[in-house]
Amino acid sequence: MHGTPVFIFPKYDGSNVRAEWSRKRGWYKFGRRHGLLDDSNPILAAEAKPLMLDTYGDDLARVFWDQRWDKAVALFEFFGPNSFAGSHEDEAHEVMLLDVSVHRKGILEPRVLRKTLKGIKLPPVLHQGNFTKPMREQVERGEFEGQTFEGIIGKGGYKTPGRPMMFKWKTQAWLDRLRGVCGDDEEFERRR
Repeated sequence: MHGTPVFIFPKYDGSNVRAEWSRKRGWYKFGRRHGLLDDSNPILAAEAKPLMLDTYGDDLARVFWDQRWDKAVALFEFFGPNSFAGSHEDEAHEVMLLDVSVHRKGILEPRVLRKTLKGIKLPPVLHQGNFTKPMREQVERGEFEGQTFEGIIGKGGYKTPGRPMMFKWKTQAWLDRLRGVCGDDEEFERRR
């Protein structure tokens, strides 16, 4: 990771959600990281789908049609001002498009994603180039310009076909807060 050219983005603190699109059915399936949206998280169930569609639905569908893709999955982060480690308050939320996975191609690497989705809201690029040890230490202290309380995400070229190199680096303050919320080491490791 150190010395590898990457794009650095803010790490939004929330829940991963996704919307699946096909040429035949349009936007037809909505889910979380593991499973479909359901009543297990009432805030996600009520808000995620309309936010994804209202914020990105028409624009992404137009790009997918123009690219002549048969199927694609748009991957988002759902979050609000007080979201933390997948827990959400009853408040205004938003979604941010993070990645697009194209059927039979995989997740688009960041350079291709940004070029293909030009004009569509994406996380700002905080840095492009090598991710160095001093940068890592800045993130841990919460001093990397533009980072969130949680930290940063780094993404680079393809590690294997269809899977770009990705990593996240957290602030020590975020990890300390998570440690206080988790009851044991297993829960801490699962959520970090």
